[in-house]
Amino acid sequence: MTADFVAWLIRVVCGVRLLPAEALPPGPVILFANHSSHLDFATIWAALPPGFRARTRPVAGRDYWLRTALRRWIAGGFFRAVLIERQQVTVKSNPLEPMLAALDAGDSLIVFPEGTRSPDGRIQEFKAGLYHLARSRPARPLVPVHLQNLSRILPKGEFLPVPLLGNLRVGPALRLEADETKPAFLARARAAVESLAR
Repeated sequence: MTADFVAWLIRVVCGVRLLPAEALPPGPVILFANHSSHLDFATIWAALPPGFRARTRPVAGRDYWLRTALRRWIAGGFFRAVLIERQQVTVKSNPLEPMLAALDAGDSLIVFPEGTRSPDGRIQEFKAGLYHLARSRPARPLVPVHLQNLSRILPKGEFLPVPLLGNLRVGPALRLEADETKPAFLARARAAVESLAR
């Protein structure tokens, strides 16, 4: 199956549209979104214009995606995911390094600053990773994305999607301001995603 066909199939299953090219700044960018379903990164990836999609990589936890051969193929072989350590982070396994390497290679990233799926659909506090990305690569635009209904389309623990319509909205890009503190930046980034739900 080609990437274009898989992207089309995901859009059909989730009920989201292909984003127009003008909806996004030129890459590489950091797309950051709320997180409630395993469909989240695939849905964002599928909604991207084809040329943009080809240079976009989701960021995901190694502990989950390396667990089985099928997951390893989906994450690494198909989506080219940047797999990061979440459980036993050390200087050597710093999750920031592979993300920065992907950006420096010209790829965009899909990240979920909550760190894990929300149990009730409410956007949780953002973890510091997004701030460190913004501080390390201040020229890269940060694009807020809001996903709606995906936790109902593919609830936690389920394998087959439920036929419901999802929604994906993209907001204007933001950047870390000079002298902006980590708490202030993370609150502003979270508010940017929340504002897209209205």
